[in-house]
Amino acid sequence: MSNLFIGIGALSAMIAVAAGAFGAHGLKQILSPDMLATFHTAADYQFMHSIALIVIGTLHKVSARQSHISSGWTMLAGIIIFSGSLYVLSLTGVKWLGMITPVGGVCFIVAWLILAFSYLFSARSHSD
Repeated sequence: MSNLFIGIGALSAMIAVAAGAFGAHGLKQILSPDMLATFHTAADYQFMHSIALIVIGTLHKVSARQSHISSGWTMLAGIIIFSGSLYVLSLTGVKWLGMITPVGGVCFIVAWLILAFSYLFSARSHSD
């Protein structure tokens, strides 16, 4: 599972960098400033959470915990739902996709909470 999260995180980070460059250079003249900002928000959140997915995979290599697996899959769902919906919204203008985006945001929050609680409230059962 560690290598899977690290690999997916690295691929997702690469996609985020490519998307950011595409937005900055290829979409600057095509999208409205608001939609371009939305596209960049998607790339920024994808990149940040891709790095987090790599960290989760690394943590799992050091000390395998179920919370790493739960947090990793929830983080990946957040990347797909949050960033994916914003990419499609900004490129197509399909407004109802904005209603899906918060689900991805909740996934991010839940993933971070799983990770935090795992380390804050089970420290006695794991070595530091």
